[in-house]
Amino acid sequence: MNWYLVKLVFQIVNGTTVAQFDEQMRLIQADELDWAIEKARVLGWLEQSGNADSLSWHFIDVADIRRVEALEDGIQLCSHTVEVEDASDYIHLTKLNSAKALHLAQQHELVYSF
Repeated sequence: MNWYLVKLVFQIVNGTTVAQFDEQMRLIQADELDWAIEKARVLGWLEQSGNADSLSWHFIDVADIRRVEALEDGIQLCSHTVEVEDASDYIHLTKLNSAKALHLAQQHELVYSF
């Protein structure tokens, strides 16, 4: 069995004029590439939702797939380079997001630690 990192893309339809898309990175286990793509697409189709009231998610497709050679502690699964006008603003925002993520993760741990 092999591990594959896949990017699923969903369109979020919520009645606004701004187009919104959600990109999700998922790990898929499969014997071969074609099976991994099929499993990823099935997962996307199963997770799309259609709420006629105000919000729906439409699965678009698998936008990227990469074989993960080995699952090891600290392995890099993906990378994204960002270019910004103001480095200090970006660093400040990153630190704020980090603090928020840590706080939410700690709350989540407390909820499930009985």
